[in-house]
Amino acid sequence: MKAVLIHTSPVSLDELKALFHEMLPDVEMVNIIDDSLLEEVKRNGSITPQIISRMCSYVQIAKTMKPDIIFNQCSSVGEAFDIARTQAECLTLKIDEPMAEKAVSLGTRIGLVATVASTVKPSSNLIRNTAKKLGREIAVTEYLVEGALDMLMKGEKDRHNELVIEEIRKAEKENDVVVLAQGSMTAILPLLKETEKPVLTSPRLAVQRVKDLLYADR
Repeated sequence: MKAVLIHTSPVSLDELKALFHEMLPDVEMVNIIDDSLLEEVKRNGSITPQIISRMCSYVQIAKTMKPDIIFNQCSSVGEAFDIARTQAECLTLKIDEPMAEKAVSLGTRIGLVATVASTVKPSSNLIRNTAKKLGREIAVTEYLVEGALDMLMKGEKDRHNELVIEEIRKAEKENDVVVLAQGSMTAILPLLKETEKPVLTSPRLAVQRVKDLLYADR
């Protein structure tokens, strides 16, 4: 079987490769990376027609590889992927969909911690839409650690971790569950140690969902 992943940066690539190796060793993982997508959405504050066009093109390219599933890695362009996935003709998944479902199942007050502004709106919308589909009444509170993702991509890992942990601690006190919008924040979990409330990240939950989908009939 084959999974094609569409990325907007290499920041989560190694972690996702490790998870596929651990959980889906028989599935071929193919990666398409376009770091211009994230930069464009950050400049504009939301997806643009050009982002949608490129995302649709990448889904078409992925289709030529005859995948069993197409996987979108970046929350900031998730709404562009929603448009592109309608032409996929195979299973599709956004990295944060399983996390949103779990968050909604765990509480009514959900804290969303993000390290890039362009993720806040689509991630909040995803959680709210998921709650609506599941018939749950929830409230989402947003916590933006401005510029933290840029720090991480520049190699300022310690400063990134310090700022994000500070915001997670704040969100913990005010919510039932905390959602980390960027998959790149997974590396922080060991530093948090014990938490008062559940703190969710997307990569492992998403790869587990890929496994569930691909092996549903096996």
